[in-house]
Amino acid sequence: MAAQIIDGKAIAAEVRKQVAEDVKALQASHGLTPGLAVVLVGEDPASKVYVKNKAAQTVEVGMKSFEYKLSETTSEQEILDLVQKLNADPEVNGILVQLPLPKHVNAEKVLNSIDPDKDVDGFHPTNVGRLWIGERTLVPCTPTGSAILAKKVMPRLKGVNAVVIGRSNIVGKPMAALLLRESCTVTIAHSQTEDLPAVCREADLLVAAVGRPEMVKKDWIKPGAVVIDVGINRVPGENGKTKLVGDVAYAECAEVAGAITPVPGGVGPMTIACLLQNTVTAAKIQKNIKD
Repeated sequence: MAAQIIDGKAIAAEVRKQVAEDVKALQASHGLTPGLAVVLVGEDPASKVYVKNKAAQTVEVGMKSFEYKLSETTSEQEILDLVQKLNADPEVNGILVQLPLPKHVNAEKVLNSIDPDKDVDGFHPTNVGRLWIGERTLVPCTPTGSAILAKKVMPRLKGVNAVVIGRSNIVGKPMAALLLRESCTVTIAHSQTEDLPAVCREADLLVAAVGRPEMVKKDWIKPGAVVIDVGINRVPGENGKTKLVGDVAYAECAEVAGAITPVPGGVGPMTIACLLQNTVTAAKIQKNIKD
């Protein structure tokens, strides 16, 4: 029996629709239009496309979009000064500094200079701490989107055995924290885990976020399990072209899983949608508006 395909594009559209409704509600009740500022340093082609898409979708849901495009040679201090300016700007509720930054810039220093209540990426140590102790906070977008996708096909996560492959600060660790919030029993697996396939076979919910093309094979999957593939890897394709694949060998794993995300079209579309959602949450936190 083939797995149910979890359509990230369709679910991301639902999230954006809800964000647009939330923005209208904030405008009506508090005269507040959330604003998102995106800072792009340099000419990285992928980053430029990503920033353009973020700006377009920000406007589509009725929010204010502020773009700051800086040259590759912009100094670290100039970037820090801009962040401080945005921290103090009441029109700006969310700040995102697009990575990667040029080599002469300390990315950690820049990210940590963002006001935690405007940190829509959810990377600031304050937000990391708030997440782990269960406070209202801003959570990294990719794990947030992954959790939304999982809940679409597994509405009740309480007591579910969940395995997260990967322990990065951007995906693996916050993903584990989110699943703990849902009362899952969570295992964080990684490159040093003994008998990784056996650990994965225990999972009712498997989240792969390790960055290795098609590492997870069919015999790693518990029959009927939900598989969320966070990986986006570019590999050689046909006729000298490249193609995108996930961390999961999709075709073979779809024969065993109960539900699975494709790559592309799974977790990827959720990231910007959750960024917009975070901007609304940030505006509410700053104005002390309860959900």
